[in-house]
Amino acid sequence: MTVSFERDGKVAVLTLDDGKANALSLDVLRDIDQGLSRALDENATAVLVAGRPGRFSAGFDLSVMTSGEQPMRELVTAGAELCIRLFIHPMPVVCACTGHALAAGALVLLSGDVRIGARGEFRIGLNEVAIGLGLPAFAVELARYRLTARAFNASLLGEVFAPDDAVDAGFLDQVVAPDEVVELALVEARRLAELRTGAVEFSKDRARGALARHMAQTLDADLRDLAPPRPR
Repeated sequence: MTVSFERDGKVAVLTLDDGKANALSLDVLRDIDQGLSRALDENATAVLVAGRPGRFSAGFDLSVMTSGEQPMRELVTAGAELCIRLFIHPMPVVCACTGHALAAGALVLLSGDVRIGARGEFRIGLNEVAIGLGLPAFAVELARYRLTARAFNASLLGEVFAPDDAVDAGFLDQVVAPDEVVELALVEARRLAELRTGAVEFSKDRARGALARHMAQTLDADLRDLAPPRPR
């Protein structure tokens, strides 16, 4: 199973590990979404999303992205819906960025509340333009919400960042040793799990609800003209 679900007290832990690049396929996106629902059903009060060592996620499954416009749009739509759900999830969402986080993998980071990354020779960012894919509006809005002005403009040109630079850019909040990233992210998730969930939900809705609803309501139009990655 690519996405595992475990409980650590009040924290629901979702771990992505396909043994490769942790690409986001429809099945993986569905499993993450089901994990978020299970966290609510089981009365967890915080969520931790972690990758495998060296890889958080390389983004959408390229075999689907290059297979035609219809499957590509279905995948991007599912990814956008998951990011929007993470963005306004009623409980705190902590991301343990265990390595590379590119394209849709970086969008997951932008959708989380606290992002702790691994220090190392990793790359983090929105590299869609570099692979010939335009950034859809929902991705632009998430980037505009979380990134500095300089990093936002650089992302429009496909620039990616080393972990320490990703903190300055706004993709991450903290960088730690690779062998500590999951444990320290879990410590933070345990701390946040003690917050009153209703207060977290209320505050997130006030801060992000209007933007989330706008992204959801305009998603069909947003993706209507999205084309598969263009070869060089």
